[in-house]
Amino acid sequence: MENLSASHPFLAGMSAHHIELLASCATLKKFAEHEVIFRIGEPANGFYLIADGAVALQDWISERGTITIEMLLAGEPLGWSWLFRPYRWHYHARAIKPTTAIFFDGTTLHHLCNQDLTFGHELFKRMSEIMVRRLQASRAKLIEALKPQKGVW
Repeated sequence: MENLSASHPFLAGMSAHHIELLASCATLKKFAEHEVIFRIGEPANGFYLIADGAVALQDWISERGTITIEMLLAGEPLGWSWLFRPYRWHYHARAIKPTTAIFFDGTTLHHLCNQDLTFGHELFKRMSEIMVRRLQASRAKLIEALKPQKGVW
């Protein structure tokens, strides 16, 4: 598990010791096409690093049904809700094709981050960079969606 974790782009440049800590709470998960990985409101008990495949982050809107908010591919992390109370997922995640991911247990991660503050800082820094990038992308999508259509105004 250590070699697989160390080769993931999200962990590039992380120290061998921190990779070892992550590997201590990692398991390999496989998801079939269309399989739900997690649902809105369920306990957020860790995070995933997508090794191969693709995952759709989805939400349900009463007027439109299920919408895909973002597509995550191999090399991407999935899930940061394990970091923040109330530790619940805010979206659905569904494999859109067969997907393999490394899952890191959140309870163990919280303990490890509290024991090794450098490790906690490094992991939070990496997660924060992803959060900012995805929030900026969501903002851009929202702005695009709200633009008036040509000839409508």
